[in-house]
Amino acid sequence: MTRLVVLDIAGLTPRLLRHMPSVSALGERGFRARLDTVLPAVTCTVQSTFLTGAPPRDHGAVANGWYFRDLGEVLLWRQHNALVGGEKLWETARRSDPGYKVANICWWYAMGADVDLTVTPRPVYYSDGRKEPDFYSWPPSLHDELTDRLGPFPLFTYWGPNAGMPSTQWILGAARQVFDEHRPDLTLVYVPHLDYEPQRSGPGSPASARAARELDAALAPLIDHFLREGATVVALSEYGIAPANRPVDINRALRRAGLLQVHTQDGMEYLDPWTSRAFAVADHQVAHIYVRDPADTEEVAGIVAALDGVDEVLDEAGKAKHSLDHERSGELVAVAAADSWFTYYYWLDDDRAPDFARQVEIHRKPGYDPAELLWDPAVPALKLRAAGQVARKKLGMRYRIRTVPLDPSGIRGSHGRLPDDPQDSPVLLCSQPESAGQTLDAIAATDVKGLLLRLAGLPATGDGAAGDDHV
Repeated sequence: MTRLVVLDIAGLTPRLLRHMPSVSALGERGFRARLDTVLPAVTCTVQSTFLTGAPPRDHGAVANGWYFRDLGEVLLWRQHNALVGGEKLWETARRSDPGYKVANICWWYAMGADVDLTVTPRPVYYSDGRKEPDFYSWPPSLHDELTDRLGPFPLFTYWGPNAGMPSTQWILGAARQVFDEHRPDLTLVYVPHLDYEPQRSGPGSPASARAARELDAALAPLIDHFLREGATVVALSEYGIAPANRPVDINRALRRAGLLQVHTQDGMEYLDPWTSRAFAVADHQVAHIYVRDPADTEEVAGIVAALDGVDEVLDEAGKAKHSLDHERSGELVAVAAADSWFTYYYWLDDDRAPDFARQVEIHRKPGYDPAELLWDPAVPALKLRAAGQVARKKLGMRYRIRTVPLDPSGIRGSHGRLPDDPQDSPVLLCSQPESAGQTLDAIAATDVKGLLLRLAGLPATGDGAAGDDHV
């Protein structure tokens, strides 16, 4: 059996690999293939497909978040592994090797997964409203082991306007420490750095090329270390970020049509999913549209299809074609045009926007907001003001930091639809040439699980289908 390390490098594409000689060398040493992803091409959906070998209709992770009909709430970025149906890679591996040891370093849906070692971002939410950086680990002792060596997890560089290399460097350090000291058979490592600049400035920008070079320099010694230790190294991506500069206000269109409702508190408007006839959960270039009354479905589809920047609206047949016919999906699914992406905005007057709209609040917003990566240019001396608010926080005072612009026009890249340009498509590289995959020009996301099992020297048994107790 071969030790296996899987680096999930968010946003890795042929366009960016030109600037990454160390990662590219994995393919030269072994093989490289285009990775044919699934719809929507977003983190939670594709990672779940990698690990189960199943499409979204079976594992149920139909997006990074969805409308939980039984709760009456839109929830994104949940963390518990029980939300993902199907037999996971490590469960299949343990059929033939009951002692197969697995470490998950920041892949999604990590909490509650039946793996041996877990590290995942998890802030401390204090009773006075403060949020402080931290992470969850299993076993609990791993928390102090990593903190003593690496320091606290730099949460505020993992996402937000300061998102950048420090969080990736911490994750890579944790991966090496776990690999060396706990010796897992399979090490899953999420590498987020290329998720940031291609959305901010576009995948072809000089800044994105610079980010790719920075990441390659950080990965080079780690890859060399894994190879010297006899591990097979796989680098792959769930999606590629493509040029996109046209935001589509899908929820505002539904509100103007009288279909989406809000309620007001303290002068701020909040989405009211209970009374809305239709609303959308926007997730990059895909939006799940929840329609309360089936009689409204045709009208809603027509309104959305008529919007500039919408490529298609999937009905039941369209969802089935893309394996999105799951009960968590919206009654309709909208797919943006190649140069477009969906906002979550539902208010019609910025003065009525909720306070969380101007902050990094991934769990409170009823949709994905890439503008969280930007500083609001409308706020004078914003970085200085933010530093002052952080100082207030450290003194135990309540604070609100207004950093996020309500004008999303600064975003220059997105993902979620199936890729149009091969240069912006996800890719898989492997250090091991002695595998069945070396002759492939492309590999489907649903076949990644089987490939990883073969690379580990294990049989790819199990059909990957979801069990009724998970969905």
